[in-house]
Amino acid sequence: MDAVVWTAVGSLTVWLWLLLGQGFFWRTDLRLPPRREPADWPSVCVVVPARDEAGVLPASLPTLLAQDYPGRAEVFLVDDGSSDGTGELARELARAHGGLPLTVDSPGEPPAGWTGKLWAVRHGIALARTREPVYLLLTDADIAHAPDSLRTLVAAAHTGGFDLVSQMARLRVESVWERLVVPAFVYFFAQLYPFRWIAVRGGRTAAAAGGCVLLRADAAERARIPDAVRHAVIDDVALARAVKRAGGHIWLGLAERVDSVRPYPRLRDLWRMVARSAYAQLRHNPLLLLGTVLGLALVYLVPPLALVAGLVVGSAGAAAAGGLAWLLMTVTYLPMLRYYRQPRWLAPLLPVTAFLYLLMTVDSAVQHYRGRGAAWKGRTYAHPGTVLDER
Repeated sequence: MDAVVWTAVGSLTVWLWLLLGQGFFWRTDLRLPPRREPADWPSVCVVVPARDEAGVLPASLPTLLAQDYPGRAEVFLVDDGSSDGTGELARELARAHGGLPLTVDSPGEPPAGWTGKLWAVRHGIALARTREPVYLLLTDADIAHAPDSLRTLVAAAHTGGFDLVSQMARLRVESVWERLVVPAFVYFFAQLYPFRWIAVRGGRTAAAAGGCVLLRADAAERARIPDAVRHAVIDDVALARAVKRAGGHIWLGLAERVDSVRPYPRLRDLWRMVARSAYAQLRHNPLLLLGTVLGLALVYLVPPLALVAGLVVGSAGAAAAGGLAWLLMTVTYLPMLRYYRQPRWLAPLLPVTAFLYLLMTVDSAVQHYRGRGAAWKGRTYAHPGTVLDER
């Protein structure tokens, strides 16, 4: 039991450090920073890459067209080779709902070295630049915005002098698996990229949430967006890093009224969402994969196992260290569950969810080495910069 005790103590030490030394990642009170409305509202172009999004577009696109924005704004939807009539549906929705002007266009198939989404974003930004906007809003086709979303984003960027303001859209949590997996997804993301560190000028931490990114057009040009990140599977984080490296001031926080309408009702849907990019996050490095697996086991699996083992064999040290670590884990997860309006009894189940994420990460690596890479919407990217297969 000595090894179990010391392992449990190690896990507890990590949790004490995470609680106090990781940018208070577990707090969910970081919303749009203080803002005041500008006297003259800058022009904005909204760029929406869309591939086979006919299922979600009726719930998302009308919310963009209905933006209550005092300045000049228009929407560019880039149809990335859809086979389900996404482009025509977008035109029909614009005719039915009115609102902001909508342009629908298609760039054709992406060349080697580009992901399909970023090739579509590149085309959309090129169209937008003909209007000479001050800001670009990059948003996904499954994101629904409150009527004042664009207004508050621009006011926050203008007031704080930010080159990039991003909100992590509230993901859907309706099915059993969504309730178990989705809040943990955001919790783990915040643990990797503490939001409070992201806004620090000159700091190394940079991230954004691809569903909602307001970006100054001149900052995008300085950072060579999207060309500089053209092969990135995790494009939102890569984009934020490029902007920050170019001297940009960035901000990321949780959204109140920006929501994803994409459903993930089954475990396999969520599994595919996580596994398609998990190994890319580890830069396709086997040593990083091993370290991640061991780290997840130490941080999330050891506490409950040590508690049970300590109680079974009568080891007070193992039970106490494991129990305290599990308690800290549970307490830090509660704010995220509250944010997602989920019951508190889900908090002690975080080790189960972490184990699922561990398996998804390993599966992501397995798929990579089997040549399937980051498969999404009929395209497979086996390695950054390489397009192996398009179905």
